[in-house]
Amino acid sequence: MSTQELQTQFLGDYEIIKEIGQGMMGKVFLAQHRYLKKPHILKVLPEELAQNPNFIQRFEKEVALLGTLDHPNILKLQNVSSDGNTFFLVSDCLVNEKGEAMTLTRYLEEKKQLSEKEIYQIAKQVAAALDYAHQKNIGDEPLAHRGLKFNNIVLKDENGKLEVKISDFGLSRIVGIGAVLSRSYRILWEMMAFEAGFKEGDTALDLYGEGEGNIEKLHDSFYQYYAFLAPEQKGKIPSNRDADAKADIYSFGIMLYRLLVGQFPEGFFPMPSECNLELKRDWDVIIKGCLNIDPEKRPLLLSEILEEIKPVERGLRPKLEPQEIARPEYEPDPAAVFQIDKTVAIYTPKKTEPKEIEPLLTEMIVIEGGTFLRGSNNGARDEMPRHAVHLPSFAIDNHPVMNEQFVRFLLAMGGEKDANNNDIIRLRDSRIRKNGGKLIIESGYNKHPVVGVSWYGAMAYAKWVGKRLPTETEWEIAAYGGMEGAQYPTGDDIERSGANFFNSDTTSVMSYPPNEYGFYDMAGNVYEWCLDWYGYHYYETSMQEPENPKGPAQGVYRALRGGCWKSLKEDMRCSHRHRNNPGIMNGTYGFRCAADVTV
Repeated sequence: MSTQELQTQFLGDYEIIKEIGQGMMGKVFLAQHRYLKKPHILKVLPEELAQNPNFIQRFEKEVALLGTLDHPNILKLQNVSSDGNTFFLVSDCLVNEKGEAMTLTRYLEEKKQLSEKEIYQIAKQVAAALDYAHQKNIGDEPLAHRGLKFNNIVLKDENGKLEVKISDFGLSRIVGIGAVLSRSYRILWEMMAFEAGFKEGDTALDLYGEGEGNIEKLHDSFYQYYAFLAPEQKGKIPSNRDADAKADIYSFGIMLYRLLVGQFPEGFFPMPSECNLELKRDWDVIIKGCLNIDPEKRPLLLSEILEEIKPVERGLRPKLEPQEIARPEYEPDPAAVFQIDKTVAIYTPKKTEPKEIEPLLTEMIVIEGGTFLRGSNNGARDEMPRHAVHLPSFAIDNHPVMNEQFVRFLLAMGGEKDANNNDIIRLRDSRIRKNGGKLIIESGYNKHPVVGVSWYGAMAYAKWVGKRLPTETEWEIAAYGGMEGAQYPTGDDIERSGANFFNSDTTSVMSYPPNEYGFYDMAGNVYEWCLDWYGYHYYETSMQEPENPKGPAQGVYRALRGGCWKSLKEDMRCSHRHRNNPGIMNGTYGFRCAADVTV
């Protein structure tokens, strides 16, 4: 049965209503179940595939997994079947009131230019679908689309709210990327021959029709398919199967660039911010990451990056009206304004003798200087890329600062504020209380890590004991414990028997085994303040300037590391980064100290 005959016949239990699309991997029909009268979308694969035993084997083996995909932004696969030499897939139907499937290609043709709000709606839903699928595995590989483009992104506009679904998930893998490319190149050659008037006999063009409109659609379909392929899929860089999911990330970047700029990126291309000054989000961040030629440097989770690019006002400064500046009257004695009124008493703060309180010092472990690896190629975007850094020798506390240590500091300070009037600690978030003007520790919490401490409070304590806070790099190197490539301070995995996380409260320090260097509580118990300002893209700078990196020169947030007592397992990773305003105090933030080592 040919695809031309399908337009007026049944295919299995489905009555073909009309053709609604076509592409490199076959035609798409709107159909209706002959008994249930429910509309469906049928994807009819090219007939020549039925002659390919490798395709039949992959189809029978892997198509079942595609049916298990259940996500609001993935077109649900309801059935797969064959009728003679015709293989077809049956999906949920997402069509408008006219029975038409609105692909992103058609949506762009009708709207011409999308608003930034619409682009963000589309990007967020496509990102969610890709992130979901990439967490599924086929054997030991993540499931990937491998053929993402406008024609398999279907939309439905409900009063300005876009519903987006991706179709054909995993189809390129089943058909085989080599077969898809071979078919694409053959069709391109036949199109060129037809347009030049040299067509002889039957060709693949018979599947599409020879009308001028069909030829143009086929040309657009080929160009779109090829434009979305990652360099490793085109053979421009050595390919490996682990890069399949990263190829989807590249295609996502191509999609975004085309929506934002209005054309596909070619050669050395400008960033969206250079092409459209009205954009309020920092799309350049995503484009640079997704379109990196090295698959390993592309991000893993797209949704996280989209959440990071908050709207930023980029408008021009308002034009100021010219104002007349009146000259001041002549003052014969300009210094008179600085004379002190002798009738008003000058306030002089009461001098108090500093209290001589000895700190309880923590044992420190020295890490000899050298070259170390930090960051991750498999974690969040702000952990990438994994790269080498060079550190001098340093020492770091073997456990977080405890309540019994910190309360001595508060007594020496005479209160909860430092010399600059910054809050050191918020007692209601801590286990330290005031009773009758005296500071006391709740029963049983002497050896627990102090919490409720601001970054300023942690810095002040460190100075009091003659130390400093560790840099992010020092903290991470200490957390690995010398185990290069480990995910957690405990090794490749971590259990609740190895650290205090997903719990209801802090525990005494050193309640869990130390890592290979001898450090306790590097994972869990409390997030620990670090010296650095936090920079989302700082690792790209650190990779270029690897000599003892100490974070950006300025910023809004300070870095925290290590996860806390109520964190999930993901936060326990050595490379995981956290950040917050340095003045924030809560029941999960603590710290440990570090010091330079003179060799």
